[in-house]
Amino acid sequence: MPTISVPFFIGEPMPGFEVPEPHTTLDPHLPGTRPTERMAVLYDGLATLVAEFPNPVVYAGDCLSIIGVTGGLQRRGIEPTVVFFDAHGDFHTWETTPSGFLGGMPLAMLTGRGEQTIVDGIGMRPIDDDRVWLVDGRDLDPGEDDAVTASGIHHVTISQITDNPPPGDLYVHVDVDIVDPADMPAVNYPAPDGPSVATVADAVASLHATGRVAAFSISSWNPALEGADVAASATRRIASPFL
Repeated sequence: MPTISVPFFIGEPMPGFEVPEPHTTLDPHLPGTRPTERMAVLYDGLATLVAEFPNPVVYAGDCLSIIGVTGGLQRRGIEPTVVFFDAHGDFHTWETTPSGFLGGMPLAMLTGRGEQTIVDGIGMRPIDDDRVWLVDGRDLDPGEDDAVTASGIHHVTISQITDNPPPGDLYVHVDVDIVDPADMPAVNYPAPDGPSVATVADAVASLHATGRVAAFSISSWNPALEGADVAASATRRIASPFL
């Protein structure tokens, strides 16, 4: 499977990003405008590569990359079921966010909620709620938790996704902060009491074994933080079935 490196965090370059070889690095010229407009250009480029490469593997700096991957699959005629592993819900909109952090919004954007600058910029069609599976999502903010509950997305445990994988073509995304910080240091927003790296790796391997994964992506640790080498190794273990 071809590997694509997207070394950006919220539209800004992220140096020191370790990606297994061989890989193709996405490094477009981005406009000096609002972050969402920059990421619309960035992830349009990602969508183009995903549409060209069969069964791509994407290493990205943030979870907003899921919009580019999904848009690229749609360009290939694939309407995926999205399996989203994350300690957080990433289901905020401007109405619920306490911080204004765009990295807390991608799953909402993917389903047509909130700001749609990136979605519209790449021509992605929003994914129906019933084709989205949030795995873990143990650290939801007030307001975000209500939004997830009121939605039609599936909010499940790791054991539930392992025992009953969704039907159809799958797009699997892993935010490495799903892993307990003891096993996955150097993440920007650690959430305690998470699963081990072995548990997450086994769940990802079980989805790979279905033979129905059309794309796999992983959003990374922070290379500037202590323990980045440990995090890089743990991340490769999770992604190993696809590498």
